[in-house]
Amino acid sequence: MVKVPFGQGDTPRNGYVVSVSDEAPIEADKIKEILSVVSVQAMGEGIGIALAGWMCSRYGSTMLSALKIVFPDLGKRKPAVRKEIELAVDREEAEGLLQEFARRHNTARARLLSALLELERQPRSLITGKLGISSTVIKSLSEQGVIRIVDSEELRDPVRVDGEEYSAFYGLGARLSDEQEEAVRQVTEDAVNRRHSVSLLFGITGSGKTEVYISAIREVVRAGRQAIVLIPEISLTYQTLLRFYRHFGNRVSVIHSMLSPAERADQFERARRGEIDVMIGPRSALFTPFKDPGIIVIDEEHENSYKNEAMPRYHARETAAELARLHDAALLLGSATPSVETYDRCMKGEYRLFRLTRRLTGQDLPDVHVIDLRRELKEGNRSVFSRDLARAIQDRLDRGEQCMLFLNRRGYLGAMTCRSCGTVFKCPHCDVSLVLHRDGRLHCHYCGYSAPSPKTCPECGSPYIAGFKAGTEQVEKAVKEMFPAARTLRMDGDTTRKKDSYDRILQSFSQHEADILVGTQMIVKGHDFPGVTLVGILLADLSLYASDFRASERTFQLLTQAAGRAGRRQMPGEVFIQTYKPDHYAIRYASGQDYESFYEEEMKYRSLMGYPPSSHLMGIQIQASSEDDGEALAGEIFMAVTAAADPEDNILGPSKAAIGRMRDLYRYVVYIKSRDYDRLEKYREISEEVFKAGGPAAGELYLQFDLDPVQGF
Repeated sequence: MVKVPFGQGDTPRNGYVVSVSDEAPIEADKIKEILSVVSVQAMGEGIGIALAGWMCSRYGSTMLSALKIVFPDLGKRKPAVRKEIELAVDREEAEGLLQEFARRHNTARARLLSALLELERQPRSLITGKLGISSTVIKSLSEQGVIRIVDSEELRDPVRVDGEEYSAFYGLGARLSDEQEEAVRQVTEDAVNRRHSVSLLFGITGSGKTEVYISAIREVVRAGRQAIVLIPEISLTYQTLLRFYRHFGNRVSVIHSMLSPAERADQFERARRGEIDVMIGPRSALFTPFKDPGIIVIDEEHENSYKNEAMPRYHARETAAELARLHDAALLLGSATPSVETYDRCMKGEYRLFRLTRRLTGQDLPDVHVIDLRRELKEGNRSVFSRDLARAIQDRLDRGEQCMLFLNRRGYLGAMTCRSCGTVFKCPHCDVSLVLHRDGRLHCHYCGYSAPSPKTCPECGSPYIAGFKAGTEQVEKAVKEMFPAARTLRMDGDTTRKKDSYDRILQSFSQHEADILVGTQMIVKGHDFPGVTLVGILLADLSLYASDFRASERTFQLLTQAAGRAGRRQMPGEVFIQTYKPDHYAIRYASGQDYESFYEEEMKYRSLMGYPPSSHLMGIQIQASSEDDGEALAGEIFMAVTAAADPEDNILGPSKAAIGRMRDLYRYVVYIKSRDYDRLEKYREISEEVFKAGGPAAGELYLQFDLDPVQGF
């Protein structure tokens, strides 16, 4: 990073030197002198800039946008001031003054001097608080030169955990199993000996993946290196911190969006100064400015929150692998339901695979019951709860045990389904759900296919065709009506807007201050509640209706993760999956936690349709303030790419994006399937050339690329 004179006024600005050349591309008299080299307040310049260059090339962004991700601007850091009081006289004089104060019965002054003789420098807040010394006494002794008031910078620490709370919640833990020890041994050897490696820790729910992370990190820290732990949700911060704090104390910190800008800046500053060894957080924690990270852990690596949805549209899993390579570090991915892409790499021998096949407690996996909502509807039950689930909830309430009710709404966007037979209306060309638009037609967001919305189901003739409108508030209301004595908590986007709201809800539930927790997907990821013996999954198949080729995979992952919250201690667990599609393979295999069978069936579908990981998929999005300009540019890019396309590749579109207009910009997409990544790079270059050659348009025009999209445009 350098400071340069920028513009006509030579305003000093920060810039980055990304390469060096022997020849200048412009005339020598037009070149300005660099003002100075800036001490980079982030990870090492070389590695950071190399990582940004890789992101720029991999994800088709500008170098500047990549640099802003790697070196985040957290604003001007405003340090907190810590006021301390120290002795300003030598010990002998202080002891004489203490005797004098005692003789004169100046008890406050005597207390202060006595405390400072035990510890010569102490926080002012402690002296005025616990010792009860007034500001008048402090000012008087300061003016006499007996004490000195010192202002020092204090870095904020957002971690507020004590070890006793951990022990009460988690117990002392158990000895590692042979499976866990083998994973720790191999990953640790790589990290300590500076051998880059990528490993997947594939363990059933409750099998002790976090214990493996902690044990491996402990050895890496002992070797003088640091660790980054990525978690998918802010809601996991509280429990994750409890586990790590017991082992690393104040050498562990956290960074996430709920912290203030000053708190976030202080955590990066603590990392730069070497005051912490472990940083925990969502994908932004990957860019913690550690000097020598030796291990990067990505927990729940399958989660789509690891994909950045702004440019550059990087995936934390891929970026972490590159960062680990640059640092000669180990990358450890963990999941009970690995992404199909990651598991496929293990099957090809590109990643190392460790399996954890037993729960730490020795408990069996919970009993799972699949409830056919079509039968419930036919037999007159229109409640959100099946009769079996309602009986099970009442049974747990009578026994003083806890329940979690998970409403699966992830990825659901206007899909149409038949409530009588479970039929979902899909695109005949892309095999993804069609979405109902305001024009009354069903649309595919991949290829642009559309069809009129039917009045009756083409399979069974039923008129009960619609989308679902159930939400967590309605579920909470239904719980209170059916179980009025139950204490209920709700956890969703509305109840977690305020700072610390995640922690308060989870802490309250873990301390058994509620009987039933109702929530969306944020309640089923990695949480460990000893009192939960029943999990009810409501509308389990909603995520199957997303207009996305990963819909089955996400459904399997959500259901398996949700089922894993039950019976994690000594009491057996039970799970009820309520669905209109009980025969769908994602639901069938999730009920048995059978990942291998799901993977085999899902890969057949991916291979047949040319979706990742059997092929690469690149999304090209055009945004325009003018609808005509956007549609015209999308058409030009489609024609140019099609003309240059390899016969094996498949060009889809152009079509309107899933959200056709956002912030007054019209959005169009083109998708390209190809088994050859280099050809996708060629198509990206062609698209950029068409975009640049378009000349001045009537309004704003933007072009974005997304490699192997997680959400889709």
